[in-house]
Amino acid sequence: MDVAQAPGGTATEAVAPRRAGAPEGRLAFLVGNLRGGGVQRITVILANAMAARGYRVDLVSGEAEGELCEQVDSRVRIVPLARSSYFPARLAALRADWGGAFRMLRPLFSGQNDSTTIHFFPALAAYLREERPASLFAATPFMNIEAVLARKLAGVPTRVVVSERTHFTASKSKKARRSQVLAPVMRRAYLAADAITAVSHGVAEDLASSLDIPREAVTVLHNPTLTPDFRERVAQPLDHPWFRPGEPPVLLGVGRVAFQKDFPTLVRAFAAVRKRGTACRLVIVGRYKKTDGIMNLAEELGVREHVDLVGFQPNPLPWMREARLLVLSSRFEGFPNVLLEALACGTPIVSTDCPSGPREILEEGEYGALVPVGDDAAMAEAIAAALDRPRDPERLRAHAAKFDHRSAIDRYLEVLLGTTDILR
Repeated sequence: MDVAQAPGGTATEAVAPRRAGAPEGRLAFLVGNLRGGGVQRITVILANAMAARGYRVDLVSGEAEGELCEQVDSRVRIVPLARSSYFPARLAALRADWGGAFRMLRPLFSGQNDSTTIHFFPALAAYLREERPASLFAATPFMNIEAVLARKLAGVPTRVVVSERTHFTASKSKKARRSQVLAPVMRRAYLAADAITAVSHGVAEDLASSLDIPREAVTVLHNPTLTPDFRERVAQPLDHPWFRPGEPPVLLGVGRVAFQKDFPTLVRAFAAVRKRGTACRLVIVGRYKKTDGIMNLAEELGVREHVDLVGFQPNPLPWMREARLLVLSSRFEGFPNVLLEALACGTPIVSTDCPSGPREILEEGEYGALVPVGDDAAMAEAIAAALDRPRDPERLRAHAAKFDHRSAIDRYLEVLLGTTDILR
């Protein structure tokens, strides 16, 4: 098994001794890659926190390269998985579950919306067989399915914890296929796991309904977003001319430019606010392609010179600190970390009331404005009101503090170990 050690070393929390009686085996966390997505970032945070508590931790990744490698704690072992070709990978998955082969593996075999991680399946099973970790944490439907199948193929007693990160019924355009093909497969796999988790109550309720499983079978575990080094990261300098003293207020959008984030609605709302005579600018932090069309839309609306796409930023917190307003325009989410980060920065928020997470984090709109999904007119009204009457930053920070990092890690550890008797 090829093992690469993480470069650098990111501090998380003071190292605590492993809980008495804790398993000798490693805690393993499965990710498809380390290129900077929300699921990957939270998984890295979890792995770092467990290593800081004295556990031996593996970060098992299909692709062990990417922006997040520098954020992996030096105590975490990065395990790259070898890539197999099409047929051997699928044959291995087939061998894992002959009994439910057709229904169980149909999504893994279909050419349309195929799993992007099935190529690593044989290597994942080999890793489990050789390393025999005490538990394996996976997230997203395909990786959850593959984790359960890999454990079965490896024939090991590893505890498998699956996690749902987004609202299942709202999260993709091909909803019929998801309900007819993927949901039955997920149900079979998830019920074979040792624990089913979700990042918010909305996601948990939707998942239980979609898969026809008892709601009490799904444990809600909020993301441990506000890491111990949060203040240090917030304080890092930001060099951008729009944030210098005397410049107009900046609205901030954070996330990869994609269907889910619906940045066109944000750009239209921004243009409407400027049309009212409000001087402001818009910055979007996140990976994008020139073909995404955001800047073309901005040009059509006459606001191109007031919009800046700055691309992926390893630390978006200084941008949140300096922004006058954080705007989330998503069509769907699970537990949008950017909302919690903005609250902790004391930055006011306007968010779509999308499924799921914003209403839960903002407590029915008490700590940020909620607007209908895709309604640029309502978003423009909320942005204008937030600029005119900003919320008290200290009150926002106090609310964010309720989502305590240590408590979140405690809860994850309980589920990973299958016990409530953990180090406090």
